[in-house]
Amino acid sequence: MTPHRLVSPDSLVRPSGYAHAVVAAPGRTVFVAGQIASGVDGVCRGDTIVEQFGFALDNVVTAMAAAGASPGHLVSLEIFATDLSSYRESSRELGVEYRARFGHHYPAMALLGVKELYDPAALVELVAVAVVPEGAR
Repeated sequence: MTPHRLVSPDSLVRPSGYAHAVVAAPGRTVFVAGQIASGVDGVCRGDTIVEQFGFALDNVVTAMAAAGASPGHLVSLEIFATDLSSYRESSRELGVEYRARFGHHYPAMALLGVKELYDPAALVELVAVAVVPEGAR
């Protein structure tokens, strides 16, 4: 599904839902700015972290597509959440939302707990990096 090599050394804990490292194929790097669950009107949608995560993922996919990247080109995803307890409690549902957009492609990922985000209504913000391989459209 991805042209990139996902690396998970045996000397590190077995990853679940992420890769320890990604060796990106040569290509064009796409940096996606922090995406929250906002619609075109700029209003943050969704009342739960699961709903907002899904909308934010949609925004990541849309921004990547506009830059010529597909979900398999994702090499890194940083997740900023204002409530880590809620995130952990919702991990199964969050996984469903993630796989609906990215399948079983798990790049290098980080989850960071933050006190607040720029939009006070936002519970989660996603920052992504993709690499579109040479010769890909």
